[in-house]
Amino acid sequence: MKNYIVLLMSTLIILSACASPHVVAKYQAGDDSMDCAALNYEIRRVEDGLADARAEKGVTGTNVGAALFWWPGLVATYVNVGEAVSAANERIDHLTSLKYKKGC
Repeated sequence: MKNYIVLLMSTLIILSACASPHVVAKYQAGDDSMDCAALNYEIRRVEDGLADARAEKGVTGTNVGAALFWWPGLVATYVNVGEAVSAANERIDHLTSLKYKKGC
């Protein structure tokens, strides 16, 4: 039984290491103190990260290698891409709401 737990934990660690897109937090410290220019910059920065995350879902060298040699890594990447896209969209919505409240 102990061996199964060690194997499961090892697999989870390896799967999480394969997922490459960064998942942003919806709320970050200092969001409320940003002015309109800073909010616009942050939205553009998150949109760039969103585009990078979506690109990870396509045919890349890493994804092809994962599909050929270790498909669970490919699955982990696709799951992580979904989380990253969802989180980025939520962050953009939050920042847009702040812009609206500040009259930008």
